[in-house]
Amino acid sequence: MTDGLHIRPGAPGDAEAIAGMLAALADELGESGRCFSTPQTVRRDGFGPDAAFTCLLAVREAEPLGLALFLRYYSTHRAAAGVYVQDLWVAPAERSRRLGERLLHAAASFGAAQWGAAFLQLTVHDSNSAAMRFYERLGFALHGDRPMSVTGEAFKAMAGRHA
Repeated sequence: MTDGLHIRPGAPGDAEAIAGMLAALADELGESGRCFSTPQTVRRDGFGPDAAFTCLLAVREAEPLGLALFLRYYSTHRAAAGVYVQDLWVAPAERSRRLGERLLHAAASFGAAQWGAAFLQLTVHDSNSAAMRFYERLGFALHGDRPMSVTGEAFKAMAGRHA
């Protein structure tokens, strides 16, 4: 690329940088106390034959400047595999350079090639209006779904019950 930036798959040696970018994203969203990713958890969960996620890094001169962390997803409504982007982060100084867009394109391309993905989905924090405008500019649209989750003790109770 003409700006010296390239996008490449993350590797176990990137775990510290990946955890740092996830922490920066949480800080920007006002959720620093709710981000529990560490270099150790990134290495454990992001690499190897049972990896829970895939990540792509945008790098210039060995410096990570952006991250797309995503996973394979399946939609019964679409009857197709897709890409679910869990986290997208770009260094503030790089945000006017379409790096986020490039990372999303790379994640979509990876998903299409590796998983036969036919769509890309993500969730946007209600308070992040700049991100909403960014995604809308790229063609994303709301579909009326509202993500819900069960965590902590409620999840443990649910997981401990069998029908």
